[in-house]
Amino acid sequence: MSNPPPFALAPLQEIVARFAGRRVLVLGDLMLDHYLWGRCERISPEAPVPVVDVQRESSSLGGAGNVAANLVALGAEPALVGVLGDDSRAQLLLDAFADRGVNTRSLVRDASRPTTFKTRIIAQSQQIVRADWESRAEIDGVALEGVLAMLTREIPQCDGLLISDYGKGVLTRAVLDHAISLARARGIPISVDPKESHIDAYHGVSILTPNQIEAGYVMGRRVTDEASLMEVGWGLQKRLDAECALVTRGPDGMSLFEKSGRYTHLPTVAREVFDVTGAGDTVVSVVAVALAAGASYPEACYLANHAAGVVIREIGTATCSPAQLRESLAGALS
Repeated sequence: MSNPPPFALAPLQEIVARFAGRRVLVLGDLMLDHYLWGRCERISPEAPVPVVDVQRESSSLGGAGNVAANLVALGAEPALVGVLGDDSRAQLLLDAFADRGVNTRSLVRDASRPTTFKTRIIAQSQQIVRADWESRAEIDGVALEGVLAMLTREIPQCDGLLISDYGKGVLTRAVLDHAISLARARGIPISVDPKESHIDAYHGVSILTPNQIEAGYVMGRRVTDEASLMEVGWGLQKRLDAECALVTRGPDGMSLFEKSGRYTHLPTVAREVFDVTGAGDTVVSVVAVALAAGASYPEACYLANHAAGVVIREIGTATCSPAQLRESLAGALS
């Protein structure tokens, strides 16, 4: 292992400036997170369950859609490939994409499955229940053909491939093999926010960004200390022959394991933590666009660490702008 590289402000600011206009193909599971907010002051006479008086509702993009929204906020141009149902919730999701400036020309409709939609009922800041509309069955038939066709059309025009795997059925082995082979043929970086069940499909990618629980599960070893972290991080990188593995560790920062043998630990930059929802989406988004803009792996992860520090200071899934990222960098490196 060698010492982590030093980081200088000017080169990092130049990389952030190159985010603008970078085209990144985002492949993955689409979903809309819907929230009902209210108060609970009584129990139902019909059953022993709380009655929530709803006061407001809100929604936000989840899954690969939130990744695409993060890329738009960073100044990049995501080409989003995923599957929607042909139902009323699909239009809600399309409206949310339009509100965030996400282009939806490469989405595929599948009338045989519902649009993934999750409703959370929250009272006095406590989640009472969650209701999910979804199918986790693998796509096939016309939907599979449509996704493969969109990948064939879009990847040759892109500077990077980002795979956002939430295990909802879009990322079949055929889809992953097709996307990864097209990206390799073009020589563009492949960034993956993985699902444990698909882990061996990601052999030879550029970078994976699991959290330490996911990484530990895959490697059959819980991360509890520095020794177990090293075993899990290096083991994952070697198992997949990836260029590197970035293990995110919440308040303990991030750890980057590169094929070259270099290990880099990045302490967290967050001073206040209000909500970690969507932080993983922000991390993989920044890593992907930074690599597409010519960053080294440590530089890309350093930028992602700062972006994560921005978004966890806000409630709900949030995004980080180039200006916020530059401000965070300047505060740390000036």
